[in-house]
Amino acid sequence: MSPKPYPPPRGPWLVRLLRLAILAFITLTLLCLLLIAGALALQIAVQDRIVPGVRVGGLDVGGLTRAEAAAALTHRFENLTETGYTFRDGERRWTAMAEELGLSVPVDELVKRAFSIGRGDESRRSLREQADAWFAGVDIRAKLSFDQSIARAYLQRLAAEIHVERRDATLQINGTTVRKQEGLTGRALDIEAALAALSSALRSQDGEREIALIIHESPPRQWNVDEAVGLIDAALSTPLHLVGTDRNGALLRPWVISEDLILAALAVSLRVDGDARRYEVDLDLSALERYMATLSPALSMPAVDGLFDFDPASGRLSAISPSSTGRKLNVEETIRRLEAAIFDPLNRRVAMAFEPVLPRFHEGLSAAELGITELVAEATTYFWGSWPNRRHNIALGAGVLNGIIIAPGEEFSFNQHLGDITAEAGYLDGSVILGGATVTGIGGGICQVSTTMFRAAYKGGYAITERNSHGYRVGYYEYAGAGPGLDAAIWQPEIDLRFQNNSPHHLLIESSYLGARDALQFRIYSTRHWTTVVESPVIRDIVPAPEDKYVEAEDLYSGQTRQIDYAADGADVWVYRNVYDSAGVLVTRDQTYTRYAPWQAVFEVAPGDPRLEVEEAEGEGETEAVASN
Repeated sequence: MSPKPYPPPRGPWLVRLLRLAILAFITLTLLCLLLIAGALALQIAVQDRIVPGVRVGGLDVGGLTRAEAAAALTHRFENLTETGYTFRDGERRWTAMAEELGLSVPVDELVKRAFSIGRGDESRRSLREQADAWFAGVDIRAKLSFDQSIARAYLQRLAAEIHVERRDATLQINGTTVRKQEGLTGRALDIEAALAALSSALRSQDGEREIALIIHESPPRQWNVDEAVGLIDAALSTPLHLVGTDRNGALLRPWVISEDLILAALAVSLRVDGDARRYEVDLDLSALERYMATLSPALSMPAVDGLFDFDPASGRLSAISPSSTGRKLNVEETIRRLEAAIFDPLNRRVAMAFEPVLPRFHEGLSAAELGITELVAEATTYFWGSWPNRRHNIALGAGVLNGIIIAPGEEFSFNQHLGDITAEAGYLDGSVILGGATVTGIGGGICQVSTTMFRAAYKGGYAITERNSHGYRVGYYEYAGAGPGLDAAIWQPEIDLRFQNNSPHHLLIESSYLGARDALQFRIYSTRHWTTVVESPVIRDIVPAPEDKYVEAEDLYSGQTRQIDYAADGADVWVYRNVYDSAGVLVTRDQTYTRYAPWQAVFEVAPGDPRLEVEEAEGEGETEAVASN
């Protein structure tokens, strides 16, 4: 067996390897020491400076102190904060710097962040951050700060400058001039929209620097101002002329309604109904209406009823005086015409409106229609020995009252139908009772007419609504056996004779002046509704007439005498009337009472007549009496 070989000797190789290991360890240790020394040296070098390799917004601030970095950043972003932003509203412009709008660069915060890199609480992390900054670099984004409260405050000030309060259109009346006050459009800045647009512009540094403002406009409400102004202008353009004719058809002088009067009648109001509004131009012509009502009597003309004669044989009416149509001012229609013309600038002349007034009793009516079929009452009185003037007055008055028709329920007025007792109406002087004496006056004898009319109505059973007696018993009214108590005195305008047609039929009054017989007769034609019985008068408490009285008359000669009043005893007189229906049943029993004063005869004698001395010695007083014709 061959012997095993011996291994080669290990000594030199191991030594070399060991030497290499030691050398590597020493080298590595030195390198680490060097790195540590470098790191320590770097830490010492940047103890109060920003780590190299740090940038802020692209600006290298590594190795700078915080103050130096702040100055550099401020300079770097100076142009950004001094950028101007323009707000536009149509042709108007407002420019503000970014800083005024709340835009700023947070330099202190950025410097703080840059300085904090590599200075954490953990050493390893801090060294790693420093190494990253050294070898790769760190860039901190420079984010701008935007304080919206500052921007909002600026926009609010701008909004106050832009704001316009809306004003609706109105109208104004100054004197007789009316004008429209134009409305004003309201304007309000949309602050939130402007703030959003500003924020967008600030975020884009290279973007638009002009911002169009959004304005909310509210146009004025016009309502119907133009229409109202047009109406008022038309109303006040020129005066109105109100024209009419008189009773004879002749054109009257126009009544001028001035612009001032029209203005006073205008009433302008703004009526509101929710969101709907409207100017109302109204007219109040009540003052003019009242004025026209005062004109109406002078411009109106009453209808005239016909006067008729009844023929009992044929039962027909014949006209003895024709009827005529009257007219009446129609105030309401005239006011309506004025209202229409006031707002019509082309029609400033307005004709008054008249309406016809038809007569109640005209030629077309028949007696049967009216219920005039027979004679229901008549009365005759006598005027024997009357003077010619008295006879004339009786004939004239009776003729005026001939042919009158009275409707059912209507009241007859003697004075109204007779008219004024004047010389112009044709009446002459006659004897009238006035102040306790019989004197000469216009219309003497008319009481003969009223007395006869009264007796016919009384006998006809009609309701007597006013009757006045004479102051003493008048001989004319007791002729032909007529007793006292049925006379009727009138004295215009206070004392009247009135009776009511209280039957269901019309009645016709006819009169006849019977000159040859010295008589006056009144007849009432109608349809007999009742039967009337008038009892004989009851006469009591008779008072003898005073002794004769003598008065001096300058126109008489010695021995001449003229009687001007006649003696009459005083008395209380009752006359009873009984009214029976068609079956003979008593319907009404009434009475007429009269107290007559005693009346003395009066004689005129020549001056110096011895009977005058007797009168003066006795000193007789006057007796009061009712004034009458």
